[in-house]
Amino acid sequence: MPEQIQPDDSHFVAEYATVQSIFIRQRNCLLLRADFTPLFVGYYLHLMQHGLRNAEAEDSLFKELLAFFTLYLVSRPWKEHHAWTCNVPGERPTNYFVAGSSLTEDVVGRIFTENVRKEETGMLYAQNICANRDTHTSVISLPGAEVERWIEEFFQHSEQRQARAFRCRGDEYALVTAEPGADFDWLTELTADQVANIDNTEQIKQLETRRFTFRCGCSAERILPTIRAMQKDFADLLSEQGIVRVSCPRCGAHYDITTEMLTGTNTGPDHCH
Repeated sequence: MPEQIQPDDSHFVAEYATVQSIFIRQRNCLLLRADFTPLFVGYYLHLMQHGLRNAEAEDSLFKELLAFFTLYLVSRPWKEHHAWTCNVPGERPTNYFVAGSSLTEDVVGRIFTENVRKEETGMLYAQNICANRDTHTSVISLPGAEVERWIEEFFQHSEQRQARAFRCRGDEYALVTAEPGADFDWLTELTADQVANIDNTEQIKQLETRRFTFRCGCSAERILPTIRAMQKDFADLLSEQGIVRVSCPRCGAHYDITTEMLTGTNTGPDHCH
């Protein structure tokens, strides 16, 4: 029989990023890691779909924040929903918003550069939302401009435990958190190269995996009730132009709302994917 030719899937990119949760036995630490290429592809497809574009420096920072935030979600219980807003001062103050949940296995976010309040120092505002429980909010100052340090500071003050954040090779990111009885000296001295080779140097056990996509799920239909409640505020625009352009506060997707949509005779554009 002729030899079967295997399909070339080297160009294939999965639709989701798989986050591994790994226990490092003798160090009593939890390693969370993933290749975020698929999630970043989903993010860029979203920008293309809605004609959005971010400045390169802001875009790079946002992707790092999105990656570490996703790793943080996997360190938390399944039923929680989290949202962070990072206010970064500078010549053009910027807000970076990310949100997500392991229940839906998705994350979303956007960058705000207009009408952003200018703070003297960077601030991170974090919300932890869980059914049948009061929302927990924490606020910390951001040290410097490196996202890795932001994450470590957040763990120290909000989670009250030590953690180390690393960008490894390509789009691979890792988060190592201290568990009860952790080897703090080892964790403090840990490097990105050591994390990349940890399979060969430490006794590890994979606990679980979770799969995340970049997805909002917003739509004109979901936005319409809010616009109907504020219709008086948009009355002039509707009478002059016939449309009101609104954007989703979570992902920045644009929707043109018409008078027909408000009256229910036209359902409007597709969902945000």
